[in-house]
Amino acid sequence: MCGIVGYVGMQSAQDVVVAGLKRLEYRGYDSAGVAVLADGGLAAAKKAGKLVNLEKELGDRPLPAGRTGIGHTRWATHGAPTDANAHPHLDNAGRVAVVHNGIIENFAALRRELTGRGHALESETDTEVVGHLLAEAFSAGGDLADAMREVCRRLEGAFTLVAVHADQPDVVVGARRNSPLVVGVGQDEWFLASDVAAFIAHTRSAIELGQDQVVELSPEGVTVTGFDGEPADVREYHVDWDASAAEKGGYASFMLKEIADQPQAVADTLLGRVDGEGALHLDEVRIPDVELREVDKVVIVACGTAFHAGMIAKYAIEHWTRLPCETELASEFRYRDPILDQRTLVVAISQSGETMDTLMALRHAREQGAKVLAICNTNGSTIPRESDAVLYTHAGPEVAVASTKAFLTQLVACYLVALYLGQVRGTKWGDEIRTVVRQLSAISAEVESVLSTMEPVRALARSLAHHDTVLFVGRHVGYPVALEGALKLKELAYMHAEGFAAGELKHGPIALIEEGLPVVVIVPSPRGRSVLHDKIVSNIQEIRARGALTIVVAEEGDDAVVPYADHLITVPATPTLLQPLVATVPLQVFACELATARGNEVDQPRNLAKSVTVE
Repeated sequence: MCGIVGYVGMQSAQDVVVAGLKRLEYRGYDSAGVAVLADGGLAAAKKAGKLVNLEKELGDRPLPAGRTGIGHTRWATHGAPTDANAHPHLDNAGRVAVVHNGIIENFAALRRELTGRGHALESETDTEVVGHLLAEAFSAGGDLADAMREVCRRLEGAFTLVAVHADQPDVVVGARRNSPLVVGVGQDEWFLASDVAAFIAHTRSAIELGQDQVVELSPEGVTVTGFDGEPADVREYHVDWDASAAEKGGYASFMLKEIADQPQAVADTLLGRVDGEGALHLDEVRIPDVELREVDKVVIVACGTAFHAGMIAKYAIEHWTRLPCETELASEFRYRDPILDQRTLVVAISQSGETMDTLMALRHAREQGAKVLAICNTNGSTIPRESDAVLYTHAGPEVAVASTKAFLTQLVACYLVALYLGQVRGTKWGDEIRTVVRQLSAISAEVESVLSTMEPVRALARSLAHHDTVLFVGRHVGYPVALEGALKLKELAYMHAEGFAAGELKHGPIALIEEGLPVVVIVPSPRGRSVLHDKIVSNIQEIRARGALTIVVAEEGDDAVVPYADHLITVPATPTLLQPLVATVPLQVFACELATARGNEVDQPRNLAKSVTVE
């Protein structure tokens, strides 16, 4: 969702903030703005549209030079994406500026209260009320951090707020509730941002902020308190990637780079998971083994691409641990009154660790007494902090909005969780676990092999750019792969795409099959699931008999599908449960190339945001 940057130091605040906003463009936005404290006053500029519009405005009408500033990229919620609704928002006197991510749920009542006291609000946003409230609270006490604490105690909803006041020219104050905010600690300079990517070019030392905390940055350092003013304990950590990891590296788009990053990301996620005796270890497990042995049900909660990873995890968990496993859309989870207790293990999957639907599902699970294990790519984010156990993926920064390497590393992490449960519960022998880990270790090279053979897939995608619909079908773990392939095409190409379980074709979807319709079929291995393989070959014949264009993803050496494939995409032979790690890659390339051929922006698809931090 929205990107936030704050800076206090010796550099040009405008330059640091704008550069930080550029690194957060991947989060999705439709307007941008910046405010700088200088010469005893406050100056701001903001423009609807992409960041280049703001940069042109700053080039035509530069702000005064200052060393304290804040900036924002907004994804519209309250009010259209216009100059007036863009952040920062100022009070009527122009002394305080605030930027905001999230939603202030009681803003309407606060707005009526402010207008009743004579305040003139100029935007349609919920954010602007915060600027006016801060101005009032500051005038009563003369300290911005105190004012922020007072205001936050009145706000309802999920929010990150960052503000400056002209009367405190070397201070930036931030606050968070259910929305990400992280501190960067440099040499005589300090940063606030919604993502470490904003300041990684300056420092890799960070401080994570907890729930309902206020942070003050000044030349004296960093001070963190709760909304009640009590000092708060903080945890410093080191970011294990550098600025180059968030650059395109010569690729035409971040998505192409991140697809190419996948062999290394898969390998990195496996690093350090097995000790010298062959036993698996996760990152932070605060659940005793005895409690894991008592687990009688696993529930996976996730959204979007992460939900598809969870669907695949269900197959692995049930096969390797013999525990019943449910996969739930996090956005629906707590509203159906799920049955949970102390013997339920909830696995929450989120790339950002700030996905609001997943976070609220996690909190509901903990309220019911369930244990929660998080799979996440972002150290210090909210979901890992509020979980009982964490397994971090090591995908590095994923800048493109549509997930690729995050998905593959989530799959690897899910397999590791399943194996770990099998190890603790004694349903998998040590040598069996080591065999699967060796197979996982070989996947990196196999993904690399797939990537080296993608030119025919790209050519195929370009040839289909004029189509309006593509269908995807699969069986067993190929069914979630089909769903993921369809989702990628929706996200990137803005075309109708649907994924189906192949066995359901005759129960309705076969009515959609017509002459020339592209249908992608994910074929299970004939070695691991021979019965299902024979059935899906029959499905391919049914599809082709009705004139559709069959695009078949099958393992090398599967000659049975050759006569029925108009286009054959081969992937290395892998164990059945691990096939999604190689079968998904061609679908990523296919969607990216097709979207590019249609002239779409693949890194920042319309209407989408990288981290969905509101329900």
